[in-house]
Amino acid sequence: MSWLRPEAVARLKQWRETMIGTAVTCVGGWIALTSFGLGVLAGGVIALIGASLIFTGTRHALFRTDAEAPGIVEVTEGRITYLGPLAGGTVALADLREVSFTRTHDGNTFWQLTSHEPQPLIIPAGASGVDVLLDTFTALPQFDTGLMVRAVQSRTPTARTIWHHPAHARTLKPLT
Repeated sequence: MSWLRPEAVARLKQWRETMIGTAVTCVGGWIALTSFGLGVLAGGVIALIGASLIFTGTRHALFRTDAEAPGIVEVTEGRITYLGPLAGGTVALADLREVSFTRTHDGNTFWQLTSHEPQPLIIPAGASGVDVLLDTFTALPQFDTGLMVRAVQSRTPTARTIWHHPAHARTLKPLT
């Protein structure tokens, strides 16, 4: 029996990394302010570690959605795999050419991973384990995690290209 409502527990779990980072930053700041010599340096390092936890925790919390969809997303040795009840597939991170996020008019959201294969890999945004995509995509060259988080947070029905491989970039011809 819990003293908290299930919605409150879910929200606390969503932001737990940020809360831990805040606590670590406070402890580090306290050590730095009340110590002398190496204690100041150690407290500063602890506070910086806490600040990085706050940054990554906030990014992860904003990336998570309440949507639920069937299927499981796994990342193993540079390969993104989606196992769904009706469809699925796998794509190597090195083979990715484009990452898109789509929100339909009826509220469904999904990721579209395009590679050299004829069919893109479609992953529902509510699939189990989809939050690993945020950390996985940071390995891509020139990937903007802020754009990815903003796309997930947006409620506008649209398709957004989050990233495209620099070697396969769409080039616009100059107007003459």
